[in-house]
Amino acid sequence: MKKLPILLFAALSVALGFSCNSDDTNYWTDYKEWREENLKYIEDKAAEKDAQGKPVYTKLVPVSWNSQGYILIRYYNDTLLTQNNLKPLLTSTVDVKYRGHDIDGVAFDSSFLNTSPADSVFRTKPVNVVEGWTIALMNMHIGDSCEVIIPYQQGYGSTGSSSIKPYTTLIFDMKLVGIPGYEVKP
Repeated sequence: MKKLPILLFAALSVALGFSCNSDDTNYWTDYKEWREENLKYIEDKAAEKDAQGKPVYTKLVPVSWNSQGYILIRYYNDTLLTQNNLKPLLTSTVDVKYRGHDIDGVAFDSSFLNTSPADSVFRTKPVNVVEGWTIALMNMHIGDSCEVIIPYQQGYGSTGSSSIKPYTTLIFDMKLVGIPGYEVKP
């Protein structure tokens, strides 16, 4: 009699496993063309040069915690003017203004729709966002403005998120406005 609950649990587990695996969605095949367009976009942006022949974007790789991950970043401001400003830690609270869109220019999110904690500001922690944002924020100082291009692997991956399709490269215009509560030790 003690074996009956175990057998029922095993049968239920197997049945649930089959029902979960019977999904007809095959993102790799269904989004092949979109994935390839996004990978080509990143490749083209990484190769882009300015009038002096210098790369327009810097490839940032967080070697200490994900040597396979990266983002492309282009600062709009002179970083020499902000290099002595505060820089967030992984668990810092940060205030950011941003707009996000995909490679086709379709907007999917913006802090400019926010009224709290302040007009157009999104408050978060670098540890609580997609990996690409974490990489960007950990390389910004207060006052830095930049364009950040995030490969799908450091964004929403192969499954996407709500209005964001699988394999989508995320493009953000970001400004690090502040780091509330940051304590400077003497």
